[in-house]
Amino acid sequence: MIEIKGVSFSYPDGKSVLKDINLQIKPGEFLVLLGRNASGKSTLTKLLNGLLVPNDGDVLVDGLNTRDQNSLLSIRQRVGLLFSNPDNQLVASIVEEDVAFGPENLGLPAVEIRERVLASLVAVGMEKYREESLHRLSGGQKQRAAIAGVLALKPRYMVLDEPTAMLDPQGRSEVLKTLININQSEQTAIILVTHFPEEAVWADRVVIVGDGRIAWSGTPQEALTDPVRLNSFGLEVPEIVLLVKELKDMGYDLPPVLESSRLVELIQDYRAN
Repeated sequence: MIEIKGVSFSYPDGKSVLKDINLQIKPGEFLVLLGRNASGKSTLTKLLNGLLVPNDGDVLVDGLNTRDQNSLLSIRQRVGLLFSNPDNQLVASIVEEDVAFGPENLGLPAVEIRERVLASLVAVGMEKYREESLHRLSGGQKQRAAIAGVLALKPRYMVLDEPTAMLDPQGRSEVLKTLININQSEQTAIILVTHFPEEAVWADRVVIVGDGRIAWSGTPQEALTDPVRLNSFGLEVPEIVLLVKELKDMGYDLPPVLESSRLVELIQDYRAN
């Protein structure tokens, strides 16, 4: 479990970014940290694996304190971190060489490295690109390759800071499906940081970060079907929520819906009856 206890953080220029953050993240959980730009959520991700250390409070990863220099290696093996621009994390020219970089630096045997590389590429749906040059990949494929590189380290927790921010809709869809698969098949906890509310649909829990504080926590259903709440935190209301509202205004008796396939089923049932 990752435990964030009374954490506050300010940068050297004195700017206060996080204030009295308290949060627990369970192993295997799919958690979305949702907030508009400059809300403090990216700083929070850097605290989770010790890239930054809080001014006040503590961050514990499976009982290990990020303040303890002797624990940092173990913490960073447990908490994998991925940023929005995959080019900043890709270090080799060929896909499989890049995925192997982390395990090689752990000094693992060659056989185990090959096994981890293949398993990670399969998990992200990139095994057929293993010998491909990275510069020939699409943005979504590059991000999936970067995710494979983190996955090859076998972290218990994977923290992704706006991984779809630079991608087109297809690339965003590819990455989100990859994260869902990893969470379900590998039992790896996913901590997804985003300002796109619709990316929270498949989460177990949504935490809204606003002005450096935990402003709200609940289920995706609760978070995404309340336009007033989303607007109050400067977040856009998902299109499907707006569509359901329009249909209800037209006389359709519909429950809150977050997935388009489910909405189609409900409309068909409504018309059939």
